[in-house]
Amino acid sequence: MAKRKNLNTEKEMSFLDHLEELRWHLIRSTLAVVILATVAFLAKGFIFDVLIFGPKSADFPTYKLLCKVAQAINFKESFCFTELPFRIQSRTMGGQFSAHIWTSITAGFIVAFPYIIYEFWSFLSPGLKMKERKSAKGFIFISSILFFIGVLFGYYVVTPLSINFLGTYQVSGQVHNDFDLNSYIALVRASVIASGLIFELPIIIYILTKIGIVTPEYLRKYRKFALVIVLILSAIITPPDIASQIIVSVPIVVLYEISIFISKAVIRKQEKLLKKERNKS
Repeated sequence: MAKRKNLNTEKEMSFLDHLEELRWHLIRSTLAVVILATVAFLAKGFIFDVLIFGPKSADFPTYKLLCKVAQAINFKESFCFTELPFRIQSRTMGGQFSAHIWTSITAGFIVAFPYIIYEFWSFLSPGLKMKERKSAKGFIFISSILFFIGVLFGYYVVTPLSINFLGTYQVSGQVHNDFDLNSYIALVRASVIASGLIFELPIIIYILTKIGIVTPEYLRKYRKFALVIVLILSAIITPPDIASQIIVSVPIVVLYEISIFISKAVIRKQEKLLKKERNKS
């Protein structure tokens, strides 16, 4: 009985040690977000006037590019304009301060993402084999790059398309668009964060393939269903016009096809390792 108790105590302590380690990883990640959020809070002018309200201006690069394309195909009414016909206002006493706080936290999370991934990897890596650690050396770099590409895609593509559509949409000429500050920022935040996370699809497929949940055959078999899901996701993060949904869905479909290739590469590598082990035995 004493031996069993000792074993149980060791197991319990081991589990508690893991929890303690996880707690410190979370604390360090949170601290990184808080520090960067503080920097963002102090850089109020740049964060709001340049970044947040940038897609509201007719001089935004995306609108200029779309205007040139629209002029080339004689369809300049939608994207060639001098000013978007809406105002942004705060309707509550603490609205602007609350928007400042949460926008700073969002900015802190985006900038701190590589470090958050590093902490996540530091927690998981001790449980992996040496070969698995070597094969996943670029995990932090690749996942960070994909996230930032997704963030840029959300900011320069999804956000302006959404703002242009929703900001100019009217049920009647008698109704003027006056958007609440938090509503406007929520649209920008959702577009950017959602796009950043969607672009992590290849990494997710890589992990799922590694642990045996997903195979290339499975991904090919359910490609049609995946396409439907992609269109649904595009409809969620974009305005309900076909052009915007197509623009957003194309890179997601490309990411899905890349994910199939990655899954196939992982399976091939695993098969080679199994053959080597069999030959040794």
